[in-house]
Amino acid sequence: MAEIKAADVAKLRKITGAGMMDCKVALEEANGDFDAAIDFLRKKGQKVANKRADRDATEGAVIAKVSADGSFGVLMSLNCETDFVAKNDDFVKTVHEFADLAIANKVKNIDELKNLSYKDHTIGGEVVNLNGVIGEKIDISVFEVIEAATVAAYIHPGNKVATLAGFNKPNVEESLRKDIVMQIAAMAPIAIDKDDVNQDVIAKEIEIGKEIAIQEGKPAEMAEKIAVGKLNKFFQDNTLNNQAFIKDNKVTVKQHLAQYDKDLQVVAIRRNSLFKSTLNKR
Repeated sequence: MAEIKAADVAKLRKITGAGMMDCKVALEEANGDFDAAIDFLRKKGQKVANKRADRDATEGAVIAKVSADGSFGVLMSLNCETDFVAKNDDFVKTVHEFADLAIANKVKNIDELKNLSYKDHTIGGEVVNLNGVIGEKIDISVFEVIEAATVAAYIHPGNKVATLAGFNKPNVEESLRKDIVMQIAAMAPIAIDKDDVNQDVIAKEIEIGKEIAIQEGKPAEMAEKIAVGKLNKFFQDNTLNNQAFIKDNKVTVKQHLAQYDKDLQVVAIRRNSLFKSTLNKR
């Protein structure tokens, strides 16, 4: 058997992102051949993911966390195939550790996240290892951030829904922060206000409204006017500022904010859900 030097192990670790001991074992199994060692590592971890590429990793843990100064928040989802794995304490702990590292390094996207050092390799390397250790398809499917004067986070019990909200002012009262992120979790707004709704979404709603009006026997020349009129109801249901506040449906969320501070605004929202019956709106 070829002598396995520490420098070779370190080199393989740098190339693959795998753990030091995994690299040492791989080189021993491959008799010092780097290409064969890489194949060994892929078979141990990455091949599991490749073999399961047609499987849905629709379970997992969705979490949201905020930096100590309250100005930077991350939302991420680590997915797996079964609820049994998703509820495992170590699995949930791992997601939180990933998020803590993301906050500490203020990473902005999933590629930066996967390249962060974690234990003796990287977060991306750890995800690959988890595929092999757990025997399921494991993947980071969502990673988003908000930077604002104040950022609030909410994780619904069970780690299936998580939300973030950014405000335009610092030191927003805790109860109000909680109200807003829980509103986002419960009501799944697609935008903050009607001007923020994607024009393609608006066009689709108008088209649907026109089709319904025509099916109801309305003249074609009236159908579009009717459809445009129905947009107000769509905006009330689907934009945060115009939704009825969940704790008092006599006021909108915008009015609720104004009760605290007339100049206070929500400037960013994020939401992700693993419930199959819920659209992942944000």
